[in-house]
Formats: sequence, structure tokens, C-alpha cells
Amino acid sequence: MAMPPLHALQAFEAVGRCGTMSTAAKELGVTPSAISQQVRKLEDHLGVTLLERIGRRVELTSWGVLLHKEVTKGFSQLNHSVGVLERARSQTGIVLTALSSIVNKWIGRKIFEWQALYPDANVRIIGKDDEPSLSDGQSDFRITYGKCAEVHTHFAPLYTDWVVPACSPRLLGGRTLSAPAGLLKFPLLNIEWESHYSRPPQWNEWAQRVGATVNEKLSSLFFALSSNAIDAAVNGHGFVLAQLSMIEDEVRAGTLVVPFDIRLQLPESYYLAWDRSVFEKPYGREFHMWMMGIAKKQSIASSPNRRV
Repeated sequence: MAMPPLHALQAFEAVGRCGTMSTAAKELGVTPSAISQQVRKLEDHLGVTLLERIGRRVELTSWGVLLHKEVTKGFSQLNHSVGVLERARSQTGIVLTALSSIVNKWIGRKIFEWQALYPDANVRIIGKDDEPSLSDGQSDFRITYGKCAEVHTHFAPLYTDWVVPACSPRLLGGRTLSAPAGLLKFPLLNIEWESHYSRPPQWNEWAQRVGATVNEKLSSLFFALSSNAIDAAVNGHGFVLAQLSMIEDEVRAGTLVVPFDIRLQLPESYYLAWDRSVFEKPYGREFHMWMMGIAKKQSIASSPNRRV
């Protein structure tokens, strides 16, 4: 036998529980005649009488009692399922995955601004360099770089960053460099991302920009993560071509200095990708708007029109 219409089962369950057509109709937001039609449709479908009408009240027949008991279980389970979903939406909160260096040096710092605006919002941030699937429910948003964003269905550019040469003041030892080429005589820290990312600007490009050359003996240490190279520079191990978005706190605190504000642009932009279901979560839309807003501010801050 085919499954009876859900509306008919819902009307029957309400009548059996409420005892009258009018009370059931009020609960479901329809007319008593609509309830009566749905119950008759269910009786015709099943080929049995489910209700006996006694004046304004109705009573379940023996068949009705049997069916109502099982239908009540079914609707109870449906309500439970919806409750589970609602609790999951509220408890899980927003999950953001991002490239490890972005977590360590950018969004992991900016997130406190979000927390101040929405103290009740639950956000989990995960550093992950492999692109996750946003359709499996494990992540809602993703910050990635360049063409890797194209594996996702929904994405938009965040900002395009620029790099500048930065070092710890300890490395300079109180010396003042008279010309940009002078910093190329110090140890140089290199950043080489995985091959599926467009490589960031390298020291030979910066040297060419200032009309100099790189001493290869001073440029032999390579880092796969920008954040690790920046930390090495903070610890006085050399100059790094650091992304402006990632050294704001260090420059402000004086643990890094930029002797010459000569910038090179990254070849591609950072992107925000998302799964559309996140907009059904609490604060999902607000988080999306906030992310795009801070990215716009970062674009302005990293622009060559703004000095370090």
C-alpha cells in the first residue's frame, strides 16, 4: 500500500489528540472542514473508518486507536529529529577552516573583533592547508588562496596582499641602513609554498626592484609556511619578505621593523568560500558580512598608498 498523504496523517493525529475538529483546526491553522476532508481522504486511502462523530466530538474507532498510537510515535520522532537539527545548529556554531599561516597571523588575531561584536556566537577555527569539502558538514567557511578557491561552489575574493622586507631590531644592532641594497647583506629567509599555489615574491625579485643582486650564501633557508618564516625573523634570524596582513601586530609591538617600505604584490588574492547552509545557522550571515568587511579594510591597509 502506498504511503498516505502526510497532511491527512497530520490532521488525523491532531483530531485524535484534541478530541474535536475545531480544536484540531485551530492548532493547525486551517478550517474544520479542511480537517474533515483530510480525515476522509485518509479513511478512503486505508479503506477503514477511523473516527466516529458524536455530536460536536469525535471518537476513535478501534482501527483509529491502533493507527493513532503509531502515528503519534511517528510525529514524535519527527519532532525529535527537528530538535536534534536545531540543537546541532546552535551548539556546533560556525566552523571556519583556513590556511595555517592565515590562522596564525591573520584571522586568529582578527577574530577577537568578531567576539566583541557577537559574544554569544560560537566560532571554531581550524588550520588546514588541504582544501576541505564544504558540503560534508565539517566546515562552513574556508579561507584559501588563488585558484584553489575554484574547487568550491561559492566563493569571493577577500584581499590581495603585499610583502615588505622586515626584520627584528636586534638583527640591525642599532645600525641604520643607508640604502635598500644594504639589507641584502643580512641572512635572508625564504618562503616557498606548495607547488599548487602561485609562489610569493622572492628575494631576487625584490633585489631586482632596488637594482641589486642576492648573495646566494645568505639566502639558503626556506620555509613552507609564511608564519614560520615571520617567527624566525622575529627571533632575529634574518630578513623576511613578510605579508603586511601578517605582521601588523609585530610592527606595532616593535618586534619587527621595516627599514625600507618597498612592496611587492602577491600574484593572486585570498578568497573566502562557503557552504550556503551556513546562512541557516545562527550568526552565519553576520559572520559572512563581517569577514568581507575586515577583508576590505585589509585591502586598504596593505595598499602601497598606506605606509608601514
